[in-house]
Amino acid sequence: MRAFISFLGLVALGFAAIALFTYPAWLLLHPHFDFPFHRIGERIGMLALLIAFVGVAKRWNLADRVSLGYGLARRAFVRELGVGVVIGTATMLGVVAIMGALGLLDWTRLGLLSGGELAKLIVLRALSALSVALIEETFLRGAMHTAIARQSGPRPAVLLTAALYAATHFFASYHISAPQVTPWSGVALLAGTLHSFAAPLTIIDAYLALMAVGVVLGAVRVATGNIAACIGLHAGWVWIMLVAHELSAPRRAAPLAFLLSRFDGFVGWLVLAATLAMAVPLWRFYRARLVH
Repeated sequence: MRAFISFLGLVALGFAAIALFTYPAWLLLHPHFDFPFHRIGERIGMLALLIAFVGVAKRWNLADRVSLGYGLARRAFVRELGVGVVIGTATMLGVVAIMGALGLLDWTRLGLLSGGELAKLIVLRALSALSVALIEETFLRGAMHTAIARQSGPRPAVLLTAALYAATHFFASYHISAPQVTPWSGVALLAGTLHSFAAPLTIIDAYLALMAVGVVLGAVRVATGNIAACIGLHAGWVWIMLVAHELSAPRRAAPLAFLLSRFDGFVGWLVLAATLAMAVPLWRFYRARLVH
């Protein structure tokens, strides 16, 4: 648990940096650049987290490729990442197809895009998904999983990283317009970012679904000994979700609308059921897939 608490401390430092430094940074940047206040806060939080981790990585024996989950040879790593993308894309396409068959999604937006616009959207969302997967998997299933597993074993590592992984998805984007910025806006930005946790029952379906996804990714990490497949699966899932978000909207009046969360109109009871259904097959597949 000491390693998990230490990583929570890093996250807390990132939040503290948002509260303390966003307003001073805004004062310096706003006269010259039209950066939104919340965007400055997000970048400060990420930078503070990165600096803090780099500062302690060597002390925690995490400053090497194996500890970060990149111990597999480069060619094999890229291959396994690619296999993961294919599996992640295919399985999430299946989930979206089920949503469509149940009448849960409205695809009106799709008809408003030209072929070129659609292709551009798909490519850009693929790049976004890969970036998200690389960052999150390196930090969570890479460094954090390694640190916890060394102290407490693989099961706590899987569960605790999954719990934090799920929680990070509820750090909401909270906007403060330039005329409303005050010296206390950094604190207001932090409070707005965490406001979803004030009503936990409204996000319980999405949280459990994301927790299940985190457990599956953690199990794959244990089965493979690296994060190549985790990055690929994560990227494939996020890619299809991002595209679906752009091209469709949840049908709130549908009889089975409760299967989609109120939080984002996508991740909810249906995604939880699908994740549980694919968990064991994925674990068995990667457990039997010995890669060197």
